[in-house]
Amino acid sequence: MRIAQIAPLAERCPPLFYGGTERIVSFLTEELVAQGHEVTLFASGDSVTSAKLVPCAPKALRLDPGVRDPLAYHFSMLEEVRRRAHEFDVLHFHIDYLHFQMSRDFVNRTVTTLHGRLDMPDVHPLFAAYRHVPLASISQFQRKPMPPGLNWAGNIYHGLPPHLLPFSAAGKGGYLAFLGRISPEKRPDRAIEIAARAGLPLVIAAKIDKVDRDYWHEKIEPLVRANRNVEYIGEINEEQKAEFLGNAGALLFPIDWPEPFGLVMIEAMSCGTPVLAFRNGSVPEIIDHGVTGAIVDTVDEAVQAVRSVLALDRAKVRARFDARFTCARMAADYVSLYQGLEGVRVEPSRIRRLQGGHDLHVVA
Repeated sequence: MRIAQIAPLAERCPPLFYGGTERIVSFLTEELVAQGHEVTLFASGDSVTSAKLVPCAPKALRLDPGVRDPLAYHFSMLEEVRRRAHEFDVLHFHIDYLHFQMSRDFVNRTVTTLHGRLDMPDVHPLFAAYRHVPLASISQFQRKPMPPGLNWAGNIYHGLPPHLLPFSAAGKGGYLAFLGRISPEKRPDRAIEIAARAGLPLVIAAKIDKVDRDYWHEKIEPLVRANRNVEYIGEINEEQKAEFLGNAGALLFPIDWPEPFGLVMIEAMSCGTPVLAFRNGSVPEIIDHGVTGAIVDTVDEAVQAVRSVLALDRAKVRARFDARFTCARMAADYVSLYQGLEGVRVEPSRIRRLQGGHDLHVVA
């Protein structure tokens, strides 16, 4: 199939540091290419891909201090996508709803994966107005707040390359890990309390966005300074992440918000590292309680569960990752979704051969 992947421009594909959506777009793109599809990636110009890259900004917008209006770059990208839409059998969007109006003439050849939270009432009338747009969720929980009657084309869990974060049998560092972003909804304060009460070291690897700097300085930094067992090491890259998660005894995921997926959970599982997570958002869909980690409702329960989580069989954690969360499975699921879209060409490469290289549009 000829597939367009349309990525956000905040980070490159794959991101140098934090950036869950762009990371998944990159993994999906590379796996689709590996499976023999002809893929074009619309993304920032510093992206690294085996697909055909259409640069839509010189570099990742978050890392470009000269950028004042990120939306302008996205609208320029959308015009390029619209102009070239006829070249593709399917167009896969990862940019929320920015393209809904622009893509109406070829909407039956599109799918939009929604990567963020959907419980904000402001967006519900918009989705209701565009209920014909094919959507993909990344967890069943993510869909719950949405209005009825939307065009859900599928629910596809994220996946990772199996060798990206290699299995670590020992977790030799022996520490608890907190990875991601310093923010009130991620609850690093809970992680610090759990580690302190359990008498275990905690290492925090996380970025601090501008909007969360006051929270860091006023709430979290004093807790880090007050607890000698807690170390903050800042934001880490992909290579550092493998060592950080692989050496951890367990990952703490003490979220306090409706998490749509939680990529860090399967990143830890890839390393064989079990996850101690709070029962919010997608957590019950991702964590197999007693196998890949434990699901708790309170800090007290988390403190009581720490030792049992540390004792889980890391080989079984990795085996469950291999069964459920590889990018090969994710890509296969998306190809099946693409082929079920109303306007997608049926067996497009075969049709092009039969037509002497010319496209014949066949409605499935």
